[in-house]
Amino acid sequence: MANTYSLDLSVWLIPLRDLDDDARAVQLGAVAELELGPGQQQFVGDPLRMALAGLAEESRRPYVIESGGRAVGVLTLQAGAARLAGWPDDDSAWLLRGFLIDRRDQGRGLGPLAAAAAVAAARKLTLRHDTGEAGVVLSVNEANPAGLTAYLRAGFVDRGQYTGGQSGPQRIMFRSFGPQ
Repeated sequence: MANTYSLDLSVWLIPLRDLDDDARAVQLGAVAELELGPGQQQFVGDPLRMALAGLAEESRRPYVIESGGRAVGVLTLQAGAARLAGWPDDDSAWLLRGFLIDRRDQGRGLGPLAAAAAVAAARKLTLRHDTGEAGVVLSVNEANPAGLTAYLRAGFVDRGQYTGGQSGPQRIMFRSFGPQ
């Protein structure tokens, strides 16, 4: 009889704003242990700094990405900031920013799962607060093919080039809340 192994290919988004101080401290400790892969620092910042910045600004909703009972990444949804990704206006889409999967967990398919979970979370926020966003937008550096592939696998559509950022040419990616 062959051995069979089950890989946990599910992710949970833990909203840092919704936690009490003790639980938030535990999650932030786990975020501090996340590691960037080689060359990733040109695309994304320090995970702990990004999470703390998300907590400091009311328009941002920082999340810890968990899989298999442990932190594997972070991401932030931001309202009223879609132009930062080259979108034509600020308010018709949530901005997905500061998204990373720990280098030790990359290549397992968690990025697309977490990106899709972020869209679901943004949709719930839109419905709960009746704010009217139609989907989620992000920009991904053209020199980051792994990121581009992950977003495409998560159902995002390439909406063209954005050259307004500080990190070189970006692709504007959008995923609607409508049926995929």
